[in-house]
Amino acid sequence: MITPIIDWIGNAAISFCTATGRFMLFFFTTLKNALFSQPQPSKIFEQMVRIGVHSLLIAIITGTFAGAVLAYQSYEGFHKFGGESLLGSIVALSMIRELGPVLTGLMVTGRAGSLIAAEIGTMRITEQIDALRTLGINPFQYLVTPRILGATLIMPFLTVFAMMSGIAGGYLIAVYILGLTPDAYISHIKEITDPFDIIGGLIKAATFGLILSWVGCYKGFFTSGGARGVGLATTESVVVGSILIIIANYFLAMILFGG
Repeated sequence: MITPIIDWIGNAAISFCTATGRFMLFFFTTLKNALFSQPQPSKIFEQMVRIGVHSLLIAIITGTFAGAVLAYQSYEGFHKFGGESLLGSIVALSMIRELGPVLTGLMVTGRAGSLIAAEIGTMRITEQIDALRTLGINPFQYLVTPRILGATLIMPFLTVFAMMSGIAGGYLIAVYILGLTPDAYISHIKEITDPFDIIGGLIKAATFGLILSWVGCYKGFFTSGGARGVGLATTESVVVGSILIIIANYFLAMILFGG
């Protein structure tokens, strides 16, 4: 009775360590190619457009309604203690530090992370990656590095729009529905919000861009099993990427804002 349980735990531990090791080696190989090979700016900019610009509307809509619902839900608690004037600062801090980077990261993971995994996964099962190697083309330099660099560079810009949209959404709710004056909403934002809050939020966004593209490329690169494998890799890229973003957000919050 005990032996099967021990076997299961051992096999699970070995599988986890193997997957983690391969995951980290994949990243270090990508990093080596990014540092020591000739960069391809055109491919990086192409990925910045596909990952970032094409996700702009999603980021704006998500940010706007996140800020709006945050203002609406927070107003009742502040109203009980006469702290309505703090509503704007709470919405701004929440969008800049947490909701802007995290929600943008999760939404882009669902849209672009899955796209990356599907594209590279399709190339894997149709042997296009093997064909690149036959032609003497480094698949990491050609496929992986531009996507990871593009996502890491564009995510902070995308997150800025989500932050601004969230603050604007909170403003619309606070002023036109809850009856606050524009000055009451805006005044404390300038006093409480620190430039480092914005910097910390952008550092989070860049990290989330790295994570979602890294996971998407990894899952796509090691796809197997035909069309079903591509679908499985796409699903896993979204799930794993989202989980890693939430975990990374906790540690980044402790490092950036804990003290």
